[in-house]
Amino acid sequence: MASAKKQHTPATARRAKLDEARRKERARERRSRIITITAAVAVVAGLVVGGGYLMNAADDQDKAETAAKSSPVQGEKSWDKLSQEHVDKKVDYPMNPPVGGDHNPVWMNCDADVYTEAIPKESAVHSLEHGAVWVTYSGEAKPADVKKLGERVSATPYSLMSPVEDQAAPLMLSAWGKQLTVKSAADTRVAQFFTKYVQGPQTPEPGAACSGGISK
Repeated sequence: MASAKKQHTPATARRAKLDEARRKERARERRSRIITITAAVAVVAGLVVGGGYLMNAADDQDKAETAAKSSPVQGEKSWDKLSQEHVDKKVDYPMNPPVGGDHNPVWMNCDADVYTEAIPKESAVHSLEHGAVWVTYSGEAKPADVKKLGERVSATPYSLMSPVEDQAAPLMLSAWGKQLTVKSAADTRVAQFFTKYVQGPQTPEPGAACSGGISK
C-alpha cells in the first residue's frame, strides 16, 4: 500500500507532467523539421523548375534572334555599292528616304531619338552608316502606329524616328542599303528588321557613335 501511495506523490505528478511536456515538445520539433524540410524541397524544386523555364525561355529567344538575323526580310529592297563621301551640300538621293550615299559630316543623334519634325536627310544617312535603323512616317500614318513605333525606337539604342512627308508610303524602315515598307506597326517584319539591322552586318562603321551629333 505504501508503494502505491508513493507513486501518486506531488513529485511523481510533476515528473509525469514534465515528461508529457517533453514528449509534446519533441513531437512539435519533429513536425517543424518535417515542415521545414518539405518547404525547402518545394523551394528547391521551384528553383529547378523556374530555372529550367528561364533557361528554356532564354534559349528560345536566342533561337528566335538567330532565325531573324539569318532569314531574309520579306519584301525589303536592297542597294549595293553606296558611296560614303562627306559633303556639305544637299544630296539628290535615288531613293526616299535615302538608305546610303554621300552624307553630311555630322550624323543625326540616333541613340533612341524620336523626332517630331523633319530632320536633315544627309545627317540621317550618316546615322545609318553608324548602324542605326531609321523609322519614318508620313501624315497618312495612323497615330496608333506612329506611337507604337516611337515606343520601340525610344527603347532601342542605334535607332531614330522622324516624319518624311514626301515618302511613298505611310510607314517605312531604313538601314544602310536596306528599306522596308509596312502597313502596320504590328507587322512582324518590324521586329525582324530591328533585330537584323540595328548594328547589323550591313553597317559600314559598326560601333561608331550615335550620340554627340546633331539633334535637329
